[in-house]
Amino acid sequence: MLDLKLLVLLLAAIAIGWWLGRLESRRHARHQHRSSPLSRDYFVGLNYLLNEQPDRAIETFVQALEVNSDTIETHIALGNLFRSRGEADRAVKIHQNLLARPSLTALQSDQVQLELSRDFLHLGLLDRAERLLLGLLRASPDSARLKPAKLLLVDLYEREREWAKALEVAQPQLIHEEADIRRAAAHWLCELAQQDRHTASPALARKRLRQALSIDDRCVRANWLIAELEREAGNYKAEIRTLQRLARQDHDFTPIVLEPLRDAYLKLEDEKGLVRCLNQWVSEAPHISTVIMLARLTEQHEGINAAANVISNQLAATPSLRGVDYLMDLYIAEAGPEQQHFSLLKRHTGKLLESRPRFRCHRCGFEGAHLHWQCPRCRSWGVTKPITGLEGE
Repeated sequence: MLDLKLLVLLLAAIAIGWWLGRLESRRHARHQHRSSPLSRDYFVGLNYLLNEQPDRAIETFVQALEVNSDTIETHIALGNLFRSRGEADRAVKIHQNLLARPSLTALQSDQVQLELSRDFLHLGLLDRAERLLLGLLRASPDSARLKPAKLLLVDLYEREREWAKALEVAQPQLIHEEADIRRAAAHWLCELAQQDRHTASPALARKRLRQALSIDDRCVRANWLIAELEREAGNYKAEIRTLQRLARQDHDFTPIVLEPLRDAYLKLEDEKGLVRCLNQWVSEAPHISTVIMLARLTEQHEGINAAANVISNQLAATPSLRGVDYLMDLYIAEAGPEQQHFSLLKRHTGKLLESRPRFRCHRCGFEGAHLHWQCPRCRSWGVTKPITGLEGE
């Protein structure tokens, strides 16, 4: 069975055959006694294709087709096929050859320049791609048909970490129309806020983070950074409010806010407030990290048995490897002759936990030990979260 690329090439071959058929019929009307060499080239190329020799098939089709208004789309498709095969340099030659034709309409010229920009991006020639895309947008800045050029330019600036330029291109059309761009724009503002923090401009950083939340009110990262700014300023009550707001935004992120939340409450000498908060969170979203922190506080004031009851009740409702690991700690502290057996179990649970990733991208499934606001694999923003379930939270 032909793979997807061969199927695409076969479709292109059909299109070429249709065009050559038209050309053949015209020539046949004038020269019935003569056969068309282009027609022969087409069938030679089709034979290569059916014998799974796509390279020779493509070369034959390219040679068979002269460039005119009827074949522009086919040449573009062939160039794109080269790029999809990892041969962007050959795609560049085809698209540049098309761009040199004076007979191109404005729409065709825009289309060819867009594909040539994609070729350059594929080759890592970002400056050349940027010049082409900026030229397209300057010529028709408000044209709806140039939306793909804006998306491509945004992608280019993101790769170069030019967050302000990406925002300039994306606003307002792309942010309004594209959910992924809207989420990404909030993170670009967070990146700029981080830069402001490093240059001792916390006021500007706060302004950018408020803007990020106005663009995407579910941007957890913006509240995370606001909480850090409050902590640096010694505003622990404000930090607690922000962390609580973050947990309401997305319960899945509760585990990452527990330590700063505990530290802020302890700075205020308000352990009772911390216990009330943890109890509320356990009732709303019983993450094992929250239960373990609550059990540790219970252990300090009521002893090991009370802490074991807290964690055991939770494990009965929601099994968790991390919960079992903590329960082993409690049993080891109380164990007599059985301590050796509990210690052996503890080593096993510890090794299992060490080998497990803590975060997973909900778009492509990438897993890792650290939280990436932009997934390293699929480059999506804000879709990586703590892992939940038996071997996670």
